[in-house]
Amino acid sequence: MLLDELKAFLLRDIAGIGRELELYPDDSSVWKNVAGLPNSAGNLVLHLSGSLQHFFGATLGNTGYVRNRDAEFVKRDVPRSELSKELADAKQGVLAAFEHLTEARLEQPFPARITNTELSTRLTLLQLITHVSYHLGQIDYHRRMVTGNPASADTIAPPE
Repeated sequence: MLLDELKAFLLRDIAGIGRELELYPDDSSVWKNVAGLPNSAGNLVLHLSGSLQHFFGATLGNTGYVRNRDAEFVKRDVPRSELSKELADAKQGVLAAFEHLTEARLEQPFPARITNTELSTRLTLLQLITHVSYHLGQIDYHRRMVTGNPASADTIAPPE
């Protein structure tokens, strides 16, 4: 049950990121720098896609994905169509991970460290999910600031 709920929240947020991308009027606005914000929405989408493909896909789902974290923050002007493909790949990585997860596995140590402390798989998944939600909020604010469009992407609706 907990696994189904964790998966539902992740899939909800991945879909929300996709809706945010669609609300940008063009590819260039995704990459606009905003004073006071350290990252554009484009870099945040690449970062989240890489993180999900690494920690879920490769680490738990054995997808073979190899992450280049530095590239997530230095790439520029990637079209939204390519960002959407990266996001779709991230979703597939998440689905692959949940194919391998069991409730018993949640209490075992996560196979990779994302902090200096060894955490259970359950706590690591919660941390990764909140990481996605945090950056989703940043993407939402970036889009609203860049476009002046206050429209909601309906990102906090309960998961289906």
